[in-house]
Amino acid sequence: MSDSEAVKLSGVQRTLAAVERIGNKLPDPAMLFVGLLVIVWLLSWLLSGIQFDMTHPLTGEPLRVVNQLSGTSLTTFFTKMVTNFTHFHPVGVVLVAMLGIGIAEHTGYINSGLRAMMAWTPRWLLTPMVILVGIVSHTAVDAGYVLVIPLGGVIFYAAGRHPLAGIAAAFAGVSGGFSANFVPSSLDPMLQGISQAGAQILDPAIVLNPLNNYFFTTASTLLIVGLGWYLTDKVVEPRLHDEGHELDGDLEDLPTMEPLEANERRGLRFANIAMLLGIVALIVTAWPEGSAWRDNEGNLATGAAPLMGSIVPLIFFMFLLPGVVYGYAAGTVKSSRDIIAGMSKAMTSMGYYLVIMFFIAQFIYAFGQSNLGVLLALKGAAALKALALPGSITITGIVFLTGFINLFVGSASAKWALLAPIFIPMLMQLGISPDLAQAAYRVGDSSTNIITPLMPYFPLVVVFCQRYVKSTGIGTLTAMMLPYSVTFIVIWTIFLLVYWAIGFPLGLQAHYGYPAG
Repeated sequence: MSDSEAVKLSGVQRTLAAVERIGNKLPDPAMLFVGLLVIVWLLSWLLSGIQFDMTHPLTGEPLRVVNQLSGTSLTTFFTKMVTNFTHFHPVGVVLVAMLGIGIAEHTGYINSGLRAMMAWTPRWLLTPMVILVGIVSHTAVDAGYVLVIPLGGVIFYAAGRHPLAGIAAAFAGVSGGFSANFVPSSLDPMLQGISQAGAQILDPAIVLNPLNNYFFTTASTLLIVGLGWYLTDKVVEPRLHDEGHELDGDLEDLPTMEPLEANERRGLRFANIAMLLGIVALIVTAWPEGSAWRDNEGNLATGAAPLMGSIVPLIFFMFLLPGVVYGYAAGTVKSSRDIIAGMSKAMTSMGYYLVIMFFIAQFIYAFGQSNLGVLLALKGAAALKALALPGSITITGIVFLTGFINLFVGSASAKWALLAPIFIPMLMQLGISPDLAQAAYRVGDSSTNIITPLMPYFPLVVVFCQRYVKSTGIGTLTAMMLPYSVTFIVIWTIFLLVYWAIGFPLGLQAHYGYPAG
């Protein structure tokens, strides 16, 4: 390494160390969201009397910031406080999935399975494998957050590498590469439907294909895996060792590289057969056109399909079944009490997460009711439109504006529902197709997921990290993920512009220009 490269590297390391130091000085995540809730209340009160010259894109009514400190808003807030928490989607998703995963971990199934996998997987391929699995996990909606990310840490630990680097690689694939996937998922038709509705504001006859970004997202998979691989091995993991992030967590139940014993091999064999039979049963019951797993139109991969709505319960059963079978076959389970003990142990580790989720749920409710997120999105889009920049610069602006708004409004569907009615007609008037606008949105939306504590699963990843390094805080995770976020949004945007310049197809029946030529 040259002297200039050493200086650059030390500069990067110093910056990340500062981010970690400052971030960890922030209040506990739970109290951070209490503070944000108070800020939302105060801002909504201050802005509620201002008349904004814009309309809400979903209702068509004049946009007004709703005062969350008014008597009506406060009483409504208190009446909904319980349901805000109990109906908050990430809570149920995580707890149900962790019940099944907890059994599989308690009986030793995950431990033995990972050790068996490590026996034939080269150590140098661990990073791209973890990132790729994280990307593919999008097909199963939120499964990657509760399954792939913690397993990334376990896999790296079993291979003798720093487990936080494994968590970072998995998080980069699951969340940073959210829109890079060669396997179609429910996200594709969801975004396409919103894009089509936005385009029909200007052209009522336009119809978009649900896979209108498929070729671009497939090519993006290779890009994200390559970038994530380099950053994990060359930037993130070396920094974890250099900065002294020593392991001091609960490491007793984690797998090592020791060879499997006879009872473990027997348990693994029977458990895998049980899992395979479960998967076969699912395929057989979902295959017929009239299957109850399909929606009313016979589709499996839509939000209305019972199969997609059952992903988390299926994860629960797909770990419960082999976990129990492994326990009895390997002799690690003697009675049903051991099964319940595994579930209880998994729930014990979720206590801190539940506390954080309570306050996040209240903040997100108040933020949504106040219309502050809508105001932020509309003001940003209006400023971008007023600049009247060339097409490539405008697309770049869409990416970075989306990435910025994503720091405050986490839901991909909710955010695009706000932005699509503004961005798409605006870009169509500039000769840019809805297909390209949607691709730009997806790049920006994915890249900053991994650095905002406002993303509901961010605190969960902090909890996963604390299993290995107890001092892990918001700053630690943000500093780990910042290199991915900055690199992704810059290189991925350049990739989109080059992809566009060459003229590679974006997806099925997709176009770059409007009207389609």
